[in-house]
Amino acid sequence: MTRIKVLIVDDSAVVRQVLTANLSQDPGIEVIGAASDPVFAMAKMAAQWPDVIVLDVEMPRMDGITFLKKLMAERPTPVVICSTLTEKGAETTMQALAAGAVSIVTKPKVGLKQFLQDDSESLVNAVKAAARANLRRLGVSAVAVPVQAKLTADAILPAGSHAMAETTDRVVAIGTSTGGTQALEVVLTALPRVCPGIVIVQHMPEKFTGAFADRLNNLCQIEVREAVNGDRVLPGLALIAQGGRHMLLKRSGAHYRVEIVDGPPVSRHRPSVDVLFRSVAKCAGKNALGIIMTGMGDDGAKGLKEMHDMGARTVGQDEDSCVVYGMPKEAAKLGSVDRELPLGRIAYEIVAYGGGR
Repeated sequence: MTRIKVLIVDDSAVVRQVLTANLSQDPGIEVIGAASDPVFAMAKMAAQWPDVIVLDVEMPRMDGITFLKKLMAERPTPVVICSTLTEKGAETTMQALAAGAVSIVTKPKVGLKQFLQDDSESLVNAVKAAARANLRRLGVSAVAVPVQAKLTADAILPAGSHAMAETTDRVVAIGTSTGGTQALEVVLTALPRVCPGIVIVQHMPEKFTGAFADRLNNLCQIEVREAVNGDRVLPGLALIAQGGRHMLLKRSGAHYRVEIVDGPPVSRHRPSVDVLFRSVAKCAGKNALGIIMTGMGDDGAKGLKEMHDMGARTVGQDEDSCVVYGMPKEAAKLGSVDRELPLGRIAYEIVAYGGGR
């Protein structure tokens, strides 16, 4: 088995030590070095190039954003951002994701060592997801990663046997993970002000989804915001699920609203795409368009099948345009997907759906 070569870049000696120990416990990962800042990192990379870089964003001599932009311009390599779980850290991390980082792991300001030890699984999964990134887009070797056992959407809500009656409102439900922040930007910025209401699950830690929504809202013609319990799904509005909580679609008379709930991770994620899609299947049925985009694993595949079986139109992002062709691939294997489309065509599909085509 080819092991994933990882370089850790963080100015904290404690973080470097704990991350190295945690990642080294996985037989599929080899930590080839650790550096206190990007200048030292570049010297190490000259001797041996990593498959994945775990990168802090606030460091001396050269900050992580500057290093990331330089890296992506010269030799694109998957980067996992290790960011402080604060509002300021969230804003900086949005810049990193826009510059080409693959995903995020978080670290608190206090209790750091214990937190990193307790949350080591999410770091390992993030590194493995990054290693699976599209070769043509990110220029690294793919590594096979097994899917672990996980809870299904049954942990949050039961499956439905039929959908509620049709209404005049139409809903678009989107699920995505690794590479999704960039993909969602492509889709949402291409939408006109008049389009169906959209509900979105993007796998992202708590406190980061608000900054992500704010960033998209500043770029898009439509309104984009982090969902609040009871928000109505309206045309020209995209609601992004809060990090750390599940989002469900609920019927309110002839209209739709979102419900934000606690609960265990489903398909190893909270929020979970499967949970959102199941709720859309039950509440909207033929009134919905389901879209599954780039991401590692299979979260959303079963939920999209339930939408499909309830009469919803379903779309999967095609392999060539995915950063990681995992979630769409698993959905296609289940027969969940009516059509596979390149990323650049998904916004057109949403507009066409809103127009009744």
